[in-house]
Amino acid sequence: MVKTTDGDIRALKEKLTKQGVRYALPAYVDMHGVSKGKSVPIEHLDRMMKGSELCTGAALDGVPQEVTDEEVSAHPDPKSCTILPWNREVAWFASDLWCEGKPFEPCSRNTLKRQLAKASDMGFSLNLGIETEFFMLRENEKGDYVPVSEADVMGKPCYDTRLLLHNYAWLDELVSSMNELGWDVFSFDHEDTNGQFETDFMYANALTMADRFTFFRLMVKEIARNHGLVATFMPKPWPNRTGSAAHYNMSLADKRTGKNLFDSKTDRRKCGLSELGYHFIAGVLKHSHAICAVTSPLVNSYKRLVKQGSMTGFTWAPVFACYGGNNRTNMLRIPLGGGRVECRSTDIACNMYLGAAMMLAAGLEGIRKKMDPGAPHMENMYAKTDAELKKAGIRLLPRRLDEALDHFEADPLSKEVFGGTMFKAWLEYKRAEWHDYHNHISDWERARYFAMF
Repeated sequence: MVKTTDGDIRALKEKLTKQGVRYALPAYVDMHGVSKGKSVPIEHLDRMMKGSELCTGAALDGVPQEVTDEEVSAHPDPKSCTILPWNREVAWFASDLWCEGKPFEPCSRNTLKRQLAKASDMGFSLNLGIETEFFMLRENEKGDYVPVSEADVMGKPCYDTRLLLHNYAWLDELVSSMNELGWDVFSFDHEDTNGQFETDFMYANALTMADRFTFFRLMVKEIARNHGLVATFMPKPWPNRTGSAAHYNMSLADKRTGKNLFDSKTDRRKCGLSELGYHFIAGVLKHSHAICAVTSPLVNSYKRLVKQGSMTGFTWAPVFACYGGNNRTNMLRIPLGGGRVECRSTDIACNMYLGAAMMLAAGLEGIRKKMDPGAPHMENMYAKTDAELKKAGIRLLPRRLDEALDHFEADPLSKEVFGGTMFKAWLEYKRAEWHDYHNHISDWERARYFAMF
């Protein structure tokens, strides 16, 4: 780790000042992965970079502190400095939380860094690419949220060129902003659901990508607001439509040379993946149910992880803990060309620092123990009968948040990755979330039962 010197901070301050930056945001995340922080005048950047900005963890979801505890302090990562494309007077910094003179264990960014350090000890670095899906909506005269374009009403709007062009103004601002930041967008499209969009951009090391993902959600919200629109990262807003994923595309690289260690031209299973990659897959599959509680973190997430229930037929979301080649019905897919593993169960509401930490820890266990995931599934897993699935030893992914939490609590990997304090805080908050949902009386219940008896 390279230490930031006073000279480095002075140079950064001078550079930002010349660029017209007036304020800096030392940002960290709550348990949901939502950006939080204070605003600091650029004149005080030197103090900020040394951890001057304190906050009471008890005021935030999932930052487990009592009101009597010492405050946590934000320690910005200078490499993450990002000038807001929509307000160039402000610079955003991804930050680690510290407390009592050392890194704060329950900090999400610190959690990922601990697992990255373990990977480094094994000679690896984790590269991560994310497919970001989200909904862009407007509020109509009735106060309902509807797709931006009035023409966006067709049953199968996926990849529709006309709808893409109808949304050109805000999409161009978003993509231009991403490219200005050096993210290298290589495609964007109208997705499977009315009002749903996806952006695809270049992969990066896992910490950088988690920082970018956190900033991405902030940026999309702000660009939407500036256009009089509303963006949502709720995974499944409508029951009869597909939901929004955030597919993790993962590969391990040699930390010294950067060589992709998942790539193979001699794969006996013919998916273009190395044996190291298959060991990684086996570890993720072993812990898939606990991982789900983190990468599909909401009650609503499990409305997305269903086989059917979409106007366009299948939901394209995985429901089984299995893997295969270029086959979208598996939880883990090895895309055409190989060299990476795509996890399709993850959704856009996840805290990527925590999700990537769980995924990496599971994969590293698979590598250490040389675990074997078995043969890949090239067939349509949606079409399998219960008897066929049972014979193949394939498990259903959790169907509800409470089920996923049971697996998370029972799996030793969860506490190992989260640490005792965050492990307890996560379970308490998410159990309460499930309890609140379970006690809610829905419109469906009133419509079905009110006059039944």
